[in-house]
Amino acid sequence: MENNFFVDSEFLSESALKKKHLLETDPSSRTNHMEYMPGMEQIKSDICRKVMTEMDGYDYSKYTEKDVLTALEHETCSVEDLKALLSPAAEPFLERIAQRAQLETRKRFGNTVYIFTPLYIANYCNNYCVYCGFNCYNNIKRMKLDQNQIEREMKIIADSGMEEILILTGESRTQSDIEYIGEACKTASKYFRSVGLEIYPVNTDEYRYLHECGADYVTVFQETYDTDKYETLHLMGHKRVWPYRFDAQERALMGGMRGVAFSALLGLSDFRKDALATALHAYYLQRKYPHAEISLSCPRLRPIINNNKINPLDVHEKQLCQIICAYRIFLPFAGITVSSRESSKFRDGIVKIAATKVSAGVSTGVGDHQSKYTGEDDGAEGGDEQFEINDNRSLDKMYQDISDEGLQPVLNDYIYV
Repeated sequence: MENNFFVDSEFLSESALKKKHLLETDPSSRTNHMEYMPGMEQIKSDICRKVMTEMDGYDYSKYTEKDVLTALEHETCSVEDLKALLSPAAEPFLERIAQRAQLETRKRFGNTVYIFTPLYIANYCNNYCVYCGFNCYNNIKRMKLDQNQIEREMKIIADSGMEEILILTGESRTQSDIEYIGEACKTASKYFRSVGLEIYPVNTDEYRYLHECGADYVTVFQETYDTDKYETLHLMGHKRVWPYRFDAQERALMGGMRGVAFSALLGLSDFRKDALATALHAYYLQRKYPHAEISLSCPRLRPIINNNKINPLDVHEKQLCQIICAYRIFLPFAGITVSSRESSKFRDGIVKIAATKVSAGVSTGVGDHQSKYTGEDDGAEGGDEQFEINDNRSLDKMYQDISDEGLQPVLNDYIYV
């Protein structure tokens, strides 16, 4: 059944309501989602063409039991093997696929599981993405931390023992400009060994500046690689420009970032094609930049404030497990993150098989770590969350649970000299 992605509109002014309605109902009122906006850097790269050619030609219904078993017999997983492992024909062989994935994980990562936490420093957004809690038409409490508040939040997180942080903002250059994010990176470098960013895509020189400020890696969600579906979900704002978003990881590496992460938001479109495109995006970029650290995230849609009807489209835990295991077999050296969107039971299981990184002590709101980490309420009002999480374990609880599974939790393995 088709999901209703559109958010409540009762709070909007009459003019805003008219604009929102026009964007939703009249495609001609929207800008071309394949055309760059002023100020957006265009790079020369053939990676997009390679990925889209493979995705557009992917007919997963043609793959058979024999194709899946042949893929599992190969020592190195080819693109064709990946397509078989992502197909419906592979579902009856999920246990064998998981066994192969676990073997690859143990060979490359041993028993280690990395732990990090996200920190949202602002939730202002200029985009109208109809499935996102931060979208500019959603009636939520907006907040932007100042630098003193950012440092307070970071110190609270660091005092818990966390050594890696992922800094996030809503996609608003006006509220969260590059200098603001850069200052947050400088502060983070005082408290954490590894600093990641999940912000709006920027140009190469801006990624270089953020790297100089202390950022180590960049995560960008393409959301969906289906350009037609993307157009119907991203109705306004810079995020509407699909190709600029696609090239963000490459610009980040050109700007000196150590690593980049890739993801589709599974459930927005055909998840098998999106999973294939995500893996190939990472694969082709690593072949072009062999020094880069490559990782994948595997999020599914979660409910957001003002729209509890949002749920993953036909992506259940069994399919998610299939995707993650296929990623591991195809990209044995890549990190794989499973977020707190998923249940504790699922995350505990998948780290024993294929995932190598999990978040802990998670909040997707702004400015509430003091109350969540210490139990103390300073009376300050925080910003609303981007989506609902499913696994709210603290760092101590996550660390203990991973250890109880016979695995080795790792907070960071980087030593800077």
